Amino acid sequence: MNNPIITIDETQGQKLKIAGGNYRIIISGKQTNGEYAVIEMSIPPGAGPNPHAHADFTETFFVLEGEVSFKSELGNYIAKKNSFVNIPKGGIVHGFKNESDKPAKLLCTVTPAGLDDLFEEIADYMETNKDSEKETKQKINSIFEKYGQKMFPENYLD
Repeated sequence: MNNPIITIDETQGQKLKIAGGNYRIIISGKQTNGEYAVIEMSIPPGAGPNPHAHADFTETFFVLEGEVSFKSELGNYIAKKNSFVNIPKGGIVHGFKNESDKPAKLLCTVTPAGLDDLFEEIADYMETNKDSEKETKQKINSIFEKYGQKMFPENYLD
């Protein structure tokens, strides 16, 4: 059989520090021939990514614990436990933030894979980063652009 069943338990997967939270790549594009990736995102209070857009990815979120505030060009939504959010291909500017006082946990699926590689590269860079704030911002933006991402200022959707 060319496509074996893959099983992953709670101790497996690559752990990364991203956007103020802890991400675990449960299954990467390397394991799915680039078809998709699944990432568990632990988001502490006050954390979350700035508004961003990616035209070539569908990104879905299922809220496992807590709640996060999703913002997009099309409106806002408070996603509570067991909520589902679908960001379709096409490049809608969106972002989310944990505005509560409790940690949140999301299950994110990206189709096709690629954001998992982006997260890996940013986490690696941030671990060893000794650049100035300006250089860090430029480097992060160049990594985002490499993976077809466009970043926007924190208050872009306010």
